[in-house]
Amino acid sequence: MKANSIPASKNESWGFAGTLGEQAEAAWPIAITTIAAATGQPLESVRVFLDSRHGRHFADDVLNERLQGKYLEPAIHAAVAQWMVWTIGRQTSREYGIPCGLPYLTGLVMHCEIAEELAA
Repeated sequence: MKANSIPASKNESWGFAGTLGEQAEAAWPIAITTIAAATGQPLESVRVFLDSRHGRHFADDVLNERLQGKYLEPAIHAAVAQWMVWTIGRQTSREYGIPCGLPYLTGLVMHCEIAEELAA
């Protein structure tokens, strides 16, 4: 995948990029392509997710993996794997309209894309 095909963050002061700070530039292409591959969602949808408050929480999990001694890329892969194991429960389903049982990461990426479309 070409680097120029990866959408840039539109929220560098918050979301995933803001949370990772100095690590964000290196982490962004790894995170966006890894999440897109895991969820089957387009890169632009993943960009919206990473720029959201959910992306900020995802970045917190990446940082937690880094604190456990993982390098950046394995930390991102570990966070993606964890978010794909978690599933959408009843409360999240009611709050966001995401079907129960979907992998958490897939559901939130889809939700963020739909929310951005509705806001446009």
